[in-house]
Amino acid sequence: MPVYEKLVRDGIPDLIASQGKDFNTRILESKEYITELRKKLQEESKEYFQAASDEEALEELADMLEVIQALAETHGSNSVELEKQRAEKAKRRGGFKKGIYLIEV
Repeated sequence: MPVYEKLVRDGIPDLIASQGKDFNTRILESKEYITELRKKLQEESKEYFQAASDEEALEELADMLEVIQALAETHGSNSVELEKQRAEKAKRRGGFKKGIYLIEV
């Protein structure tokens, strides 16, 4: 049986079971869960940088967003509050749409 030892999406055990395969899982403790979410964000980020097409890149960005939303919840927030903070910061400092590259000050 292959060993993965990584955080997976909630539906993965059902998917594996539907294929008639045996598996082992456990529910992570709070601190361990945050650690594994951070590792997952790094994993998804790496996959984003390795994406060979726009479609693959968008899929990895969606995965990153899912992990970011889970992390927001571990910090006592949610996706609505996170978006609110993002929008407020964008209002104060702008976004990244213009492609401005600061050389020196």
